[in-house]
Amino acid sequence: MAQLAGVGVTWYTWFEQGRRIQVSAHFLERIALALRLDAVERAHLFALALHQPPPLENELAVTMSPALRRLLSTLPNPSYVKTARWDVLDWSPSFSRVFGDLAAIPPERRNLLWLAFSDIRYRNMMPDWERDARILLANFRAEFGRHADDPAFLRLVRELERISPEFRRWWGEQDVQAPSEGPRRFHHQTLGALDFEPTSFVVDAAPDLRLVVYTPVPGESAARVARLSGHSKTSGQGRVRPA
Repeated sequence: MAQLAGVGVTWYTWFEQGRRIQVSAHFLERIALALRLDAVERAHLFALALHQPPPLENELAVTMSPALRRLLSTLPNPSYVKTARWDVLDWSPSFSRVFGDLAAIPPERRNLLWLAFSDIRYRNMMPDWERDARILLANFRAEFGRHADDPAFLRLVRELERISPEFRRWWGEQDVQAPSEGPRRFHHQTLGALDFEPTSFVVDAAPDLRLVVYTPVPGESAARVARLSGHSKTSGQGRVRPA
């Protein structure tokens, strides 16, 4: 049971024995997930251990304003809006042309970390996948630290631990790294190497949202991206309902 929950055997034994130990909501969420408790059973666990109800399941339920959607649809460079958990809510037409249309992916799987570790198409777009995936994971852990008691974050981590041995191994290393605006390279199926400079903006009306713009590096990358402008005009407009 301790192994399934990802906690120490001694600590879990003390918990089962009812010893006077301090447990966190994070610890209880992992126990609830390991035991596959339903909503009523989960609430009862929190009431017994913390004498308070558990965090709400829909803390990441955020929406985009129509104005933000219109802005996104006009941006010339690949752009998207993401939540704190890295769920992609909407994206620009240029994003679809460069990275593929996310509308083809179920809304609950339009998560940047999930795509990087589970989708072979996006994995192949990262020339040095291991290095880039480790950086992404270290960036995400910094965000996870601010939402460690959020059930949606915990559920994403548990699902990735289940389907990706690399994620499972690297997550345990506890690496943390602040996001960088340095250049990032991707491999496009027909255009080849593309270098972008990502920039992230906080959305004033919804501080948990980030507008991320990928500006092509001047030169060959910018010219290659510009050649896509006459291709598919598929728009995003795909709002995700966080799991």
